[in-house]
Order: sequence, then C-alpha cells, then structure tokens
Amino acid sequence: MNSYCIVIPNYNHTHAIAGVLSELSELSLPIIMIDDGSDEDAKQLFASLEQTYPFLTLLTHSENQGKGGAVQTGLRYAFANGYSHAIQVDADGQHSLHDISKLIAASDKVPENVVSGCPIYDSSVPKHRYLSRYITHFWVWVETLSFDIVDSMCGFRVYPLQQTERLMNKRTLGARMDFDIEILVRLYWQGARVTFIPTQVIYPEDGVSHFRALHDNIGISWLHTRLFFGMLVRIPKLLWRKVAP
Repeated sequence: MNSYCIVIPNYNHTHAIAGVLSELSELSLPIIMIDDGSDEDAKQLFASLEQTYPFLTLLTHSENQGKGGAVQTGLRYAFANGYSHAIQVDADGQHSLHDISKLIAASDKVPENVVSGCPIYDSSVPKHRYLSRYITHFWVWVETLSFDIVDSMCGFRVYPLQQTERLMNKRTLGARMDFDIEILVRLYWQGARVTFIPTQVIYPEDGVSHFRALHDNIGISWLHTRLFFGMLVRIPKLLWRKVAP
C-alpha cells in the first residue's frame, strides 16, 4: 500500500507558511519541512509551527544549500522513514493545494510514475519568467527526445521514492533551482514515466522569490549543456523507448 508524505523546502519563507500548513492539515498527511539555513526570526517561527502542528517534522540545514539540496534532504528522510511517495510543495503559497488529492489519485493508479503539476498561470506570472520557461521546455524535449515532459520546472509533484533514492545514490544532482529540471530528466532517463495534472499556479503580490536571475540562469544553462551531452550517449535507449511496448 502506498504511503505519502509532504516535503516543503523553506528558506526564510515566513509570510505564507502558516497558511500553507493550516490548509495542508486537512489532508492528515505527515509533513517534512526543511529549514534551509534561514535567519533567526524564521527559525523561531518554524519552531513554533512545529509545536503547533504534531504532523510537522522540522529538519534544519546549518547553512543554505539551495532549494534542490533542501528537497533532497527531505526525500532521503522520507525514504528512510518508510514512505513510498513524497509530495513536493513550495512554501510560498504558489500552489493550489486542493489539487494534492488529484496528484495522489493519479499516483495511486500508476505508483511507479512521477506525477507533476502542469501549471496554469494567471496574470500574476512575471512575463519574463513565463517566456523563459519555454527555453527550458525546448531543451528538455531535446534531452529526452520526446514531448513526454510537458513541464519540468513546476515544483509541485509526487516522487516515487524507491526510484528517486536510487537516482540520488548514483548521481549528484543540482542543489539549487536546476534541481527540479535535472531530477525529472534523469528519472525519465532511468525509465520513469511522468503523469501531468493541470493545476493553478499564482505569484502572490507579497511573495518572495529566491531565484537569482544571473546565477540561476547560468546554472540552468550549464545543466542543459550537461544533459544534452548525456542525451547523446543515450540516443539508442531513448529511441528504443519510443517503439518498445
């Protein structure tokens, strides 16, 4: 039987996290939140939330490792504690949390698949962020030789933990904003399929983004360079996947 938990990376996201946890409490699922080297005021808030919500486990990085590093800490903890699947959720209130039930339902049907949100944006999305996603979409289609991965940047997804742990044990994955892209492509290379569920994504007016335009775009560009050359040696396997039953 599948067992689910929620993993939330959090670096100084204080404005929305209490509301996020309150809404998630209706699901009666264990939550693992990773304090990724936040400042002292945030740490005090997180500690009080852990006291408020008995289903919340707080893990702490002494120094900031990046979103990807925090998510990986949460996934490893979830796997070590016997969960079969982990649901990645952002701490800033961007995601439509009532859609978690849809993600779980899809995962229960195909538990070996990654199940990811496919974003539906409203007018709050910054235009440059929206358009830049299509650059990554193009490269991911090249890197997988398929259109199977509709969106690789949405951090609202269900990971099958056995396959994910196997990947993390054999590869060092990106620790920052490149993580969401890399883990999805490499899981696909490993044989996983991806199911997409449409979901509303908003950019709150008071939201805080830790995306560093220069550094993270350079990191993502370097990631696509590595993945492109990784695709070249996998061409036979990727082409065979298209024709194999």
